[in-house]
Amino acid sequence: MKSFASDNYSGIHPEIFEAIQHANTQHEISYGDDYYTIKTQEQFQQLFGNVKVLYAFNGTGANVISLKCCTLPFQAVICAETAHINADECGAPTQNIGCSLITIPTQDGKLTPDLIKPLLNRIGNVHNTQPKVISISQSTELGTVYSLQELTALCRFAHEHDMYVHLDGARISNAVAALGVSMKAATVDCGVDIMSFGGTKNGLMIGEAVLIFNENLKANAPYFQKQTAQLFSKNRFIAAQFSALLTNNLWLRMAQQANNMARLLANEVGKIQGVKITRSVDANAVFAIIPAKAIEPLRNKYRFYTWDENTTELRWMCSFDTTEEEVLDFSKTLAQLIV
Repeated sequence: MKSFASDNYSGIHPEIFEAIQHANTQHEISYGDDYYTIKTQEQFQQLFGNVKVLYAFNGTGANVISLKCCTLPFQAVICAETAHINADECGAPTQNIGCSLITIPTQDGKLTPDLIKPLLNRIGNVHNTQPKVISISQSTELGTVYSLQELTALCRFAHEHDMYVHLDGARISNAVAALGVSMKAATVDCGVDIMSFGGTKNGLMIGEAVLIFNENLKANAPYFQKQTAQLFSKNRFIAAQFSALLTNNLWLRMAQQANNMARLLANEVGKIQGVKITRSVDANAVFAIIPAKAIEPLRNKYRFYTWDENTTELRWMCSFDTTEEEVLDFSKTLAQLIV
């Protein structure tokens, strides 16, 4: 059954799978001193400039490593209420780091300096956890994308108040594809200090990369990676996937396909009477409300999630392997169920 539930439901891109097989042809040095890890470090440097690269098994692990690099136990991470680190990681950041999360309600999943300013009175007050990191998701959990201007303003604000900016980049490829700029322009040049670079949601079998730009955060990072059980002895099998992902802009081509299919999906279902697109379709997510009677019959053919049980808002995700035929069939099925 093809799915519109999540982009991590998708399989492995053939070029990624081929890279795994190639890495399996002979013995290699363990723990990241292998040919593939070294090669991929060079590829990331070509894409971002001066960057330290570590790997994690999953997005939660990548976020924990990143935030551990930035915080002490008495410090806090500011994030949107909908942020993955708050809503979908079982308390992993607070459990593994000891820091607190300060969440902010948002309409579109984005943080702004104005939303954060009221928290500045905590700084220097011994009775409060101390804000040290602004963590954002790009694209956000609500499918929206920060513009370069929004991200630059947020980074400038953070640095003016002695805070770091962490970017959860589980879907960074989709965001950059939507922005139409280079990966470096959408991250480093805006002032991001540390980020994850998503692989699992964009054609990889397993693995996320942690990219560290700020020199002050690099020295202890490998120890945090080991301490959080994210150091893979056969790291070449993660690195080889990223090497393929970064070759010939495969990351961009896959993200563009997912984004294009999301726009097509929104356009097609938006023509159906009784369907309401509820959020901006910036990347590869479509949020909608449909007549209640159609939800379960539609889910019997295509898996997807109910985002908000109270409003019955649904989320439909497109992946690198979503096809136009699948989108049109989904839309046709929905139209038939509503009649």
